Amino acid sequence: MNNDHGVRRPAPVTADDVDQAVRLALATLAGAVDADWSVPAGELEWDCWETLEHAADGLWAYAAQVVTRRVPLDRYLALRWHRERPGGPANAVWGRREEGPTALLELLEAGGALLASAVRTTDPQVRGHHSYGVADPEGFAAMGVVETLVHTEDVVRGLGLDWAPPGELCERVLARLFPEVPREGAVADQWTNLLWALGRVELPGRPRRVFEQWHSAPLA
Repeated sequence: MNNDHGVRRPAPVTADDVDQAVRLALATLAGAVDADWSVPAGELEWDCWETLEHAADGLWAYAAQVVTRRVPLDRYLALRWHRERPGGPANAVWGRREEGPTALLELLEAGGALLASAVRTTDPQVRGHHSYGVADPEGFAAMGVVETLVHTEDVVRGLGLDWAPPGELCERVLARLFPEVPREGAVADQWTNLLWALGRVELPGRPRRVFEQWHSAPLA
């Protein structure tokens, strides 16, 4: 759908988008459970294990923020966040390393299902804390999608896999979390635009961006 200026207006981000993002990530990563996940994830200082563990942890945490009513809007749920090493991700959910990467896929699948269920069953007027701005259920869905997509990108770069999520999905996330970023090009190009918005790539005529934060709060 286009507006009066010919610019595409994507549909809102939904629980179905969370399901799709996690399903695609699982399908891509399932073929690499026997690989060495201790290698660096793309350009991150984390290895592939830490990176997917962090993505899964984010899905669980977002689900908790969506459904919780007792937590004030100025802080996260009182989980015990900690780092296993200096410079590593601060998580509340951790996988059992002795189970191998299969444990991470289980965590990712469960976290995605929890977040999708939370978004489906929560009143759209409910709000929850996020450090980038108090968010609505759609915002948490979009954040869950972008965490899944971009950290899967980091992992596949480390493991040498192919990965390109659907442009329509990326466009919906861009419109919700990065309304200031131009969605130039065809729908198929929106994955590249999303990577640019997150400071991961350089585009012709657009120097590499320094990512600071996305727009968590509901759009006007």
